[in-house]
Amino acid sequence: MELPTQKLIHTFGALADLGQEITDSSDMSEMLLTSLRLLLGAQGIRRGAIFEYLTEEGFLRLVAARGVASGFLDTLNLDDSGKQAFLDRGLMALFPEYVTSVKARLPDSLAYFTEIGSSFGIQLLIPMTVRGELVGVVLLGAKATDQRFSDEECEIIFSMARHIGVGIHTHRLLEQVAQRAEENRRLYEDLRTIYRDTVRAFAAAIDIKDKYTQGHSERVGKYSEIIARELGWTEEEVEGIAIAGYLHDIGKLVVERDIINAPYRIDAKASNELNRHPAAGFEILSPIHHPYTDIPLMAKYHHERLDGRGYPEGLTGDQIPEGAKIVSLADSFDAMTTDRPYRRRRSLEDVIQDFRDNAGKQFAPDVVIALCRALLKELNGESKERRILRLLGKNYFEPETIIPLLKELIAELNSEVTAAASTAD
Repeated sequence: MELPTQKLIHTFGALADLGQEITDSSDMSEMLLTSLRLLLGAQGIRRGAIFEYLTEEGFLRLVAARGVASGFLDTLNLDDSGKQAFLDRGLMALFPEYVTSVKARLPDSLAYFTEIGSSFGIQLLIPMTVRGELVGVVLLGAKATDQRFSDEECEIIFSMARHIGVGIHTHRLLEQVAQRAEENRRLYEDLRTIYRDTVRAFAAAIDIKDKYTQGHSERVGKYSEIIARELGWTEEEVEGIAIAGYLHDIGKLVVERDIINAPYRIDAKASNELNRHPAAGFEILSPIHHPYTDIPLMAKYHHERLDGRGYPEGLTGDQIPEGAKIVSLADSFDAMTTDRPYRRRRSLEDVIQDFRDNAGKQFAPDVVIALCRALLKELNGESKERRILRLLGKNYFEPETIIPLLKELIAELNSEVTAAASTAD
């Protein structure tokens, strides 16, 4: 008997809705419940259930049910012969008298489903297979009209069950992809942590060689990170510049300890030897595959100046990488605000004046503005981290004296940067 036109249209609508639900839903439980409701509604069936087959565990697990009595089984064991029977057959009628023609007969390995059917009003079993693998089973009860299922209705039911099986299979694949992505993310984070720890170990090794500047490399890394973040760099770029700060003095590993630890201002010969360290740092870092670009160049050029009076190459202006300009200021800021063997640290008022005198000559104005702005935010309470203040230490300066100086310098440099940009245009 052919399906009435109205029912045929309703069935096709249900198939379309089922496909949409399987495609759109990210929650497998929700998808299965909705799919079961659509299947039962399309065929006017009183009750039904969907079981997912767990390959490793070797049993069927209930994942969706509607209209079945309380006490319905949560799991069903399925041995290899039972699994193979599902793979070999399509729709199976527990009670053939409820279908218009005899469907696949129930094998002995699945005979216990007959008892389940009698207890809970289940009449049809439909295995869901995808690419030759069993993904689950749909169990259906009688039609609300108590009429037999026609062959056409059985075909539609089997087709809808296949749709649901594809949905289960797709969700499994997505879960596997998500799990692997999470594993890869964790592995990547572990590698990044190892890399950062290795960098800090190198920084500690550098600073241990210079007993007067222990902690210098780590502070330069932190200052560089603060400046870059204030300049609006991305998190990956910020992390890269922090690493560059940690490693900027790695070339000092090839400089004689006596020169590094001299408790006085060194002579020209020793100064030339010390000035080898940026280029040496570049040679040490270049063969290493860093996750962040230009780290060797930042080490090489962190003693260059905008006016060309720096070393090792005497670069000027835009020839100097932006990252090297940041590390240069961070390096000088830490040198000026910490004690050295031949001098005490300078007052913060003097440091701000040095920024005013050397912005545009030694230091990039926008980089100076970023550091001053970050410090001002901490003093004004706009930044709760107070990272610069912790690095500088307590009782180093009076905030009420420094705040107006910072505001004045930031305003001056902003005007100069704006004027320079207008001239360039």
